[in-house]
Amino acid sequence: MPLLNILRFPDSRLHKIAKPVTVFDHRLKRLVADMAETMYEAPGIGLAATQVDVHERLIVIDTSETRDDLRVFINPEIIWASEEKQVFEEGCLSVPGIYDGVLRHARVKARALDTDGRHFEIDADGLLAVCIQHEMDHLVGKVFVEYLSPLKRNRIKQKFLKEEREERRHGQKATLR
Repeated sequence: MPLLNILRFPDSRLHKIAKPVTVFDHRLKRLVADMAETMYEAPGIGLAATQVDVHERLIVIDTSETRDDLRVFINPEIIWASEEKQVFEEGCLSVPGIYDGVLRHARVKARALDTDGRHFEIDADGLLAVCIQHEMDHLVGKVFVEYLSPLKRNRIKQKFLKEEREERRHGQKATLR
């Protein structure tokens, strides 16, 4: 069971816009640790604070095969993106079991802060570039299914609403609002 509850699409809280982090303290470091543990246990390769109902500009990512290369991005911004784009098969911890192709920039340069408030920049391509873009979308209230056709998006929404009704009927905790 993940340490933090991951919101599930189409929960309206996933559409909240995250606010910048301004305090770099023990609470922030604990949140980063809890998010990392939740992401690894889920299992996933990225998690935005929005997905755990914390509306601050914070994402954690680990795209390594060995799951030992945690990257923390606080107040991230993309400062450059390649003109070249590519379609990547994406999934999301907030949309479990759903995967589809999304067109994204092939390479990006991101700027962010670490947990001590120090600036850094990173050049990313491939899976890391896709993951940064995907997780940053969460911070502005966008879920990857919004890149899909309205028909696909509606089918996914109906699937999760049906699952929520079933969970309620069987006395399980529902997580959608």
